[in-house]
Amino acid sequence: MPPLNPKIRVCLLWHMHQPYYKDLFTGVYRLPWTRMHALKDYYGMVALFEEFPTVHATFNLVPSLLTQLEEYAADQANEPIQQIAYKPTDELRMEDHVAALNSLFQANVDHLISRYPRYRELYDRYAAAQFSAERALPFFQKSDFADLQVLSQLAWFDEFYHDHDPAIQALTAKGRGYTVEDQALLRERQQHLLQQIIPAYRQAAERGQIELSTSPFYHPILPLLCDTDCAREPHPGVPLPRQRFMRPEDARTQLDRAIALHTRMFGSKPAGVWPSEGSVSPQVAELCASLGFRWMATDQRILGNSLGVPFYRNESGELINAHHLYQPYRYDTPSGAVNFLFRDQEFSDLIGFVYSRMDAQAAAADLVRRIQQSAAPVLRQGQDALVPVILDGENAWEYYPRSGREFLRALYGRLASDTGIECLTVSEAINRHGAPGNLPRLATGSWIGANFDIWIGADEDNQAWDLLHAAREFFDQHAAGASAKNQELALEELLIAEGSDWCWWYGPEHSTANDADFDSLFRAHLANVYRSLGGRVPDALAQPIAHIGRTFVFQPPSALIRPQIDGRITSYFEWMGSGIYIPDLRATTMHGHPSVMREVHFGRSDSSFYLRVDFTEPVIAESLRQHLHQHALRVNLRQGEVSTGVRVDLALEAARDPEAEQWSCPLLSSGDSPGDSTPLGKAACKQVFELSISLAALQMDTTEPFEFQISLWQDSLPVESLPLDGWLVAPAKPQEIM
Repeated sequence: MPPLNPKIRVCLLWHMHQPYYKDLFTGVYRLPWTRMHALKDYYGMVALFEEFPTVHATFNLVPSLLTQLEEYAADQANEPIQQIAYKPTDELRMEDHVAALNSLFQANVDHLISRYPRYRELYDRYAAAQFSAERALPFFQKSDFADLQVLSQLAWFDEFYHDHDPAIQALTAKGRGYTVEDQALLRERQQHLLQQIIPAYRQAAERGQIELSTSPFYHPILPLLCDTDCAREPHPGVPLPRQRFMRPEDARTQLDRAIALHTRMFGSKPAGVWPSEGSVSPQVAELCASLGFRWMATDQRILGNSLGVPFYRNESGELINAHHLYQPYRYDTPSGAVNFLFRDQEFSDLIGFVYSRMDAQAAAADLVRRIQQSAAPVLRQGQDALVPVILDGENAWEYYPRSGREFLRALYGRLASDTGIECLTVSEAINRHGAPGNLPRLATGSWIGANFDIWIGADEDNQAWDLLHAAREFFDQHAAGASAKNQELALEELLIAEGSDWCWWYGPEHSTANDADFDSLFRAHLANVYRSLGGRVPDALAQPIAHIGRTFVFQPPSALIRPQIDGRITSYFEWMGSGIYIPDLRATTMHGHPSVMREVHFGRSDSSFYLRVDFTEPVIAESLRQHLHQHALRVNLRQGEVSTGVRVDLALEAARDPEAEQWSCPLLSSGDSPGDSTPLGKAACKQVFELSISLAALQMDTTEPFEFQISLWQDSLPVESLPLDGWLVAPAKPQEIM
């Protein structure tokens, strides 16, 4: 019988992961991000659940992260950036000064750096030197480095310590003028925090509020590890490496080691596994079943491909085919059965990419409302709805105020108080749901695009796979002649190099300030295989794989302009002399959120500001033509102490002739509703979006420069903003910045 009072059972799964940054041959941690996220995220994410005892969740802790946390907690991690941060300022050498400037500003400017006025002051000084350590050195004195050392670490400290630890509160209040004693105190509090993390997870699991699951040890893409040719199932014709990589035995080793470490740390075997990046295949499912895993999880697109069923939302926000998505499934393999959960991608992406730009209470209310709307069709059938919300547990919070704690408190509070919702661990949800659905076929793919294109297919990715293949073959041929210690070291380096993180940064999809570091570290791990076994490191490993370039193109205005605002590119000369900003689309695209704004043109006349936005073709063809969505462009302007905003709604005006379609563009002030707004100029959108704003109406000085930013909103949610970082400058006269 169906339940009398069907419920929504929300399964939150926070995936905690960092690449393995340690070079085993040198013992050096090449990058600091495990420690930094340990300071800011890992403890607080689980400690927060003590405030909401009825809210249960699952945390997926990747073994390569846990081993690094253990070493940091024992104060045994050899990390040069940490050493620079805590080294007495008097002892810093010239190369330390350069390293400090290059590394200690790598933090979110709005939410970490700008939270501390002195830190922001130092950042602005570094930015004025065009982020060049060599250019900035003459402008940084001993006291500047002392403050930079302390503030760069303090900014990453957990909010619980900011709220409750007197030592951290005192250091924050001091603001500047830090001493070697302050450094020592901060170092001591760091170690205290690091030592709390793993026990906090163990205690939360022991009291039954959270479930702990695992991933393959060094986070490899298991289907590709078993056979790189499987990439052609979800993407026929994808270019493959020259050498086919087939190492299912390595996939088993990665999982065996994960089980062993999890059991040692937490006292029992994990019931569930999050396969790295949600990557699954029938071969991987059988492997997991053979090792005794009770459940696995991946993405809704894998379920859609498996069943041949689409998932999308109607105008009311209800999920079409929700009854297929909101239940567990049983998948039978030759080695036994395993249960599957498939995440709702929209909810995960909203948390990961959208809600950081909204008020915390409003964002939490929006998410709960969307969950209820999406699950409504299942509840109307008298069935419980199991709603999986699965995403990274650390990366998003850097973009939220106060590391996302206000949002999470608001969300957990609403979930706990809603009598129609239960928040359960994955195992609890499977046990309560009853008989799972039958999954007759499991499609191969990952949680990104339901394929493996992030990790294979691009020239850089395929080169990395071929280098890995060569090192793996070398191991097979030469390991027997090496000592047991060196065999173990070489195998460990191979397993590390099999991790997904290296190819994440190769290819066109992603870029980071640490691209060169990731490239170098991957090649170092492979080189260590040869070094451990007494072989010659191939010349290919001395050459960078990654081709690192700029993230945008910028051309300042060269003349005053007066374009016609009609949404058309009337002539080549209309925008001649305008400034141009073109972002690298790799840097502006979030998964599930294709890039929308392709390039920006801007300029001024004596009295007006002009703006043109060119959209990517898929957006013009699909997104703006859908009546289900409301779009708005927002332009923020600031000049000295004056800051204002303009909102332009984009509403499609239907026409019989598709070529005649255009968008009406009522020009509004910074209010979010038409009733709060005042006409300020003119806007039009057809081929492109064009805008003119009266500077006098904004009470701006027409003789002075100002700065501006542009953002695109959809259904009152922010989608994308430009420039990629900071503000664009509109000079009063073009020659001012020539």
